[in-house]
Amino acid sequence: MSVIEGTTTMASTPAPRKPGATQAPVQRAPSPDTSTPAPPPAATDGSGLTPARKRVLVAAVFVGVLLAWHFLVTLLEVSPLIFPPPASVVQALYSGLASGEILTHGGVTLYEILAGFAIGALLGLLLGAAIGQSALLEAVVYPYVVAFQTMPKVAIAPLFVLWFGFGATSKIVITAAIVFFPVLANTIVGLRSAPRDQIDLLTAFTASQWHIFRMVRVPHALPFVFVGLDIGIVLAVIGAIVGEFVGAQAGLGYLIMQRNFSMDAAGMFAILIVLSLIGIVLHAAMRFVARRVIFWTDTHSDLSGGS
Repeated sequence: MSVIEGTTTMASTPAPRKPGATQAPVQRAPSPDTSTPAPPPAATDGSGLTPARKRVLVAAVFVGVLLAWHFLVTLLEVSPLIFPPPASVVQALYSGLASGEILTHGGVTLYEILAGFAIGALLGLLLGAAIGQSALLEAVVYPYVVAFQTMPKVAIAPLFVLWFGFGATSKIVITAAIVFFPVLANTIVGLRSAPRDQIDLLTAFTASQWHIFRMVRVPHALPFVFVGLDIGIVLAVIGAIVGEFVGAQAGLGYLIMQRNFSMDAAGMFAILIVLSLIGIVLHAAMRFVARRVIFWTDTHSDLSGGS
């Protein structure tokens, strides 16, 4: 019995450590994390600002510009014929809207903008799609397109007025000529940005050129196309006004020329504000369409600036 007890006692006794040996560290189970999880970061649009802070900053800059404008004009005693104060511009804008004059002429200009944009964008898309698919067309036709684009549209606007008259048709043609090239160039670049491996894969599966165009080239070209359309819709405002400056019977450009002859600087500023609002609304509308059409990419967020 004692032998058994001795054996048991010896087995339970730990072996002595050798001199110089280190004891292994004791592994402890990690304590559960009871801290509150951090909230997810607020969404930003690449500028590091949330949409709410961005709107506040834009409003603050607008108010600051108005205050600086008012105090500088007042302190420097600038003549209203040269640079009117903001209050005079607001009064002229209200008078023009109340009389219906700005709305009537603004409707004419808006029609010229939209019609010219539609024609120029359609021509740019069609010719861009053709050149993007054919190296022969690029070699033969594209140099003439570039040569036409290098001509200042202000210089050839009198010819359009001479050919198409003082009505809206000449302004639509001028607007279409200005919109045409940005859409054309972006369409060509977009169609040629399609990955070569995807085209080779569809070719290996005996896909036709139409299927490759529809399934690979068009989806990759759409972000570029919308960049061109966004640039074109803003340039369309400039095109319509340039045409109305050359010769017109109605439109906001026609009103600006009238205000200029009568030395009404406040009235000109009021019309410029209306033109800026038209451009901003059209730009925002194009961005809205881009967000719905090219929803799989973030390229539309950089269309000619942020919003």
